[in-house]
Amino acid sequence: MSITITAATLDRSGDNPHPYAETLPLTLKALTLAPPRAGELLVRIDAAGICHSDLSVVNGDRVRPMPMALGHEAAATVVALGDVDDGQFGVGDQVVLVFLPSCGRCVACASGVGYLCPEAAAANGAGELIGGGSRLSHNGEKVHHHLGVSAFATHAVVDRRSAIKIDRDIPPTIAALFGCAVLTGVGAVMNTAAVRPGESVMIYGLGGVGLAALLGALAAGAQPVTAVDPSAEKRALALALGASQAVAPENAGELAKTDVVIETVGKADVLALAYGAARRGGRVVTVGLPSPDAMLQIPALSLVAEGKTLMGSYMGSAIPSRDLPRYLALWRAGRLPVERLLTSVSPLAEINGLLDTLERGEAVRQVVLPH
Repeated sequence: MSITITAATLDRSGDNPHPYAETLPLTLKALTLAPPRAGELLVRIDAAGICHSDLSVVNGDRVRPMPMALGHEAAATVVALGDVDDGQFGVGDQVVLVFLPSCGRCVACASGVGYLCPEAAAANGAGELIGGGSRLSHNGEKVHHHLGVSAFATHAVVDRRSAIKIDRDIPPTIAALFGCAVLTGVGAVMNTAAVRPGESVMIYGLGGVGLAALLGALAAGAQPVTAVDPSAEKRALALALGASQAVAPENAGELAKTDVVIETVGKADVLALAYGAARRGGRVVTVGLPSPDAMLQIPALSLVAEGKTLMGSYMGSAIPSRDLPRYLALWRAGRLPVERLLTSVSPLAEINGLLDTLERGEAVRQVVLPH
């Protein structure tokens, strides 16, 4: 049976003037949510984090079909199951939602790299669930899903492969951050770069993903760990979290070359700087999402003559069912203090102003509460 929900919905992308707190590109609308189909879950959204990927849809950097209910990083509670009979989920379970499910059938999934699943990527690009189509509508018109989640809402229908069951004692405001910021940042360090104890790490960009990467590097035993960001406040937080040093970008070129460099900003010129900061034989991992027309310029010869490796990392090269329990265990042990990345907790109605705060670089991770 369909239900009526409230969701932050974007009707157009790319031409929304600032400040968003006044122009209100996201509108809280009453949407119709169809019941879950086989293999899907109806969940109540308990907390949702605001990520730069959400902002990128609003400002047009990431082209997505409109209208769309935004939000992709969340903790939720299972309300109903659509013929999910594997015994993994039950009503009342707490789950973390992840923004890229995997079909389980393709070559990528069979090879253990489900984060490269073409079927999931196509569904996300089309604004649909991986099972096909949308479960959202407004006055009979289709509303698209954001990355299979659409978490800026009171409820959502998600594919079971977009949900990871977690213990019920984890605060939703903390659990939500594991769905994107932690999965991406820590995964870039531990999975993609495979940082070893004693290796030096430099991180460009200290947003939610960058600071999660910092926590991951420290948990992996990296030393020293250098943080680079133009914000003095974020550099101070990085030092408080355990960074060996934190510098402004204009000073990073004076530092020694590093074993591993993680770039989280999503700008081609910053990635070029990060590439230059790696030592001979070093590894450079990029997780940022630049504009689709941005081009990277690096000395081609250096890939051979200096033996550098440049790697892309989507969703932290993660297998969520494997990695989220590991990261939560590190959090319980005090080795991933994710709660220190939480800038604010606000009602969903304040979403537009929070996007302004994010765009100004004044927040690490903001969380909204739909209820």
